[in-house]
Amino acid sequence: MKKKSIEELTRTTLEAYRAAAKLPVAVVLDNVRSQNNIGSVLRTADAFLIEKVVLCGICTPPPSPEIHKTALGAEDSVAWEYCPDTLAAVERLRCEGYIICSIEQVHHSVPLGDFRPEEGKRYALVLGNEVAGVAQEVVDCSDLCLEIPQEGTKHSLNIAVTAGIVMWHFYSQMWNFCDEIKH
Repeated sequence: MKKKSIEELTRTTLEAYRAAAKLPVAVVLDNVRSQNNIGSVLRTADAFLIEKVVLCGICTPPPSPEIHKTALGAEDSVAWEYCPDTLAAVERLRCEGYIICSIEQVHHSVPLGDFRPEEGKRYALVLGNEVAGVAQEVVDCSDLCLEIPQEGTKHSLNIAVTAGIVMWHFYSQMWNFCDEIKH
């Protein structure tokens, strides 16, 4: 097998990307402190056509050299907004018709692999702080909690890794019924 060249990757322009249809998915970052993690989430959101990223609390919004280091320009392609309070952001998203899904280890969580997004629904995926996770008040107002099953000794993943796994799951599941995003 031969690696693809830059030309063969047929990357879209910034303008075309912004105009392209997106998955009906928002990613909410609840007090994520690492700007590298924020940049990684933005870059992954770009790859999987995520509608927007909502940065809350202590999240540093772009522009930032640290965010740019990992986002590599995705801070310019992905729609993002800042809200000082995560709970307020989640409540607003619910009013906009999003189903609130916190990604957290809780009693009665749904294993990510068992969850199937429904056609015609919008989802807000809430990812939490590197140490404390998603705030309990946000978990309490979530429609459901999704959990990535883990078998190792740590039972935690880096926020950027978690975001990548969850965004891929939604992208791969929703691809089948989001005809407007298919190329």
